[in-house]
Amino acid sequence: MAQQALWSGRFAEGMAESTLDFTSSLDVDSALAFYDVMGSLAHVRMLRKRGIIPEADADSIIGGLRTIAAEMESGDFELDFSEEDIHTNVEFRLTALIGPAGGKLHTGRSRNDQVATDFRMYLRDAVLEAVGAIDGLIDTLVKVAQDHGATVMPGFTHMQHAQPVTVAQHYLAHAFKLARDAERFIDAYGRMNLCPLGAAALAGTTYSIDRRMTAEALAFAGPTENSMDSVSDRDFVSELAFCASQTAVHLSSMAEELVYWSSLEFGFIEMDDRYTTGSSIMPQKKNPDIAELIRGRTGSVIGALMSMLVMQKGLPLTYNRDLQEDKRPLMDAMDTLTKCLTIMSPVISTMRFDTGRMRRAVEEGFINATDLADYLVVKGVPFREAHGIVGAAVRHCIEQGKRLEDMTVEEFRRFSDLIGEDVYDCISIDRCVERRDSLGGTSPASTDAQIMSVIQGYMSREDFVRQETSLIEGAWDALLE
Repeated sequence: MAQQALWSGRFAEGMAESTLDFTSSLDVDSALAFYDVMGSLAHVRMLRKRGIIPEADADSIIGGLRTIAAEMESGDFELDFSEEDIHTNVEFRLTALIGPAGGKLHTGRSRNDQVATDFRMYLRDAVLEAVGAIDGLIDTLVKVAQDHGATVMPGFTHMQHAQPVTVAQHYLAHAFKLARDAERFIDAYGRMNLCPLGAAALAGTTYSIDRRMTAEALAFAGPTENSMDSVSDRDFVSELAFCASQTAVHLSSMAEELVYWSSLEFGFIEMDDRYTTGSSIMPQKKNPDIAELIRGRTGSVIGALMSMLVMQKGLPLTYNRDLQEDKRPLMDAMDTLTKCLTIMSPVISTMRFDTGRMRRAVEEGFINATDLADYLVVKGVPFREAHGIVGAAVRHCIEQGKRLEDMTVEEFRRFSDLIGEDVYDCISIDRCVERRDSLGGTSPASTDAQIMSVIQGYMSREDFVRQETSLIEGAWDALLE
């Protein structure tokens, strides 16, 4: 009845119940409730300052919105599911509290710019939380690297033993991937952090509003610059969905390794009992279910990106109701991603490395063959020729059931008379690692430098998150004064 009273001008009849049920977004956009009130407070303060509505009405609206904010905080705000969205719920509650003056709040704005503003504010918080969760996991990976700078393990290509590396180098690789993910979120945050409020339905408004004032009041970097673009595009949603998808893919790759490494075939790690599960019928089992679930849930995060791209591909300017479907996919994706990141940290920090098993694995598979080729290159042999020489030596070792480092100098000289006693210093597993001291390499000296770089990166991001959080919280405090 409330909706019929306020919106009855064009329509002789109200919505059919089936229409309301089909078009309602309240189950999703109720998450925007607090942001809707903050946006309304900024808007009405601007309307008052510009003299667009009477000061007394504006003050009454501000008082009513503060009451609603308090009801939301205490849990006393009741949603009316006979209304189709959170914006209508807030406005009708305001009108119930202060009377007809509540209807003046919507002056100079539309649902179109209102919801775009609310969602951007919601996503700012979601991004800051995700960046914090990413950096929390990076911090865990750094601690692993610091503890295992000299722990040698096989490095893999094609899931085959390739060259010896350290556990530090391996987990720093994941840390750098995640650092780029966090930076992508921050880059997207900058493009999203512009305020659409005042763009109205699509063409702007004839009222003498001050969009810069509302943008500043809501802690945005500024207002959007084109009213049609402001209400029609959700590229910021798609971009964040991509950021979430890429992060989830990196996280899934890490989870995949944990599944492999915890198997008897690898035996590189044992996960803490608190982060594994058992079998209903096989008492010996210790399953890496958290890693598997992270890997599985990556699919739904990627699905959010696909949903957004497909949903937008055929939309003409400007606003179309299709855009109501932008919230659930990204809200779910961001929530899923943040939970996966958060639980991965204790999984990693509590697992135990079997360094002996890793060492034994390194001694298999001729993992030092490249170093023997490099040794010959230093002696003046072209690399392609050295590659063939070492390949023949490896074939000899396979036939004899021995490792390269077990060969005598006399055996080596069957393949090249340039090989001398100094070869053993080059093909020693530890020396293979230590000598890879190029920028970004796996030597302890190189990984120490990488650790410092990673730490500097996440300290900078911590400052960004802290500053943005302070700006936003300060804006809310000022609006509720």
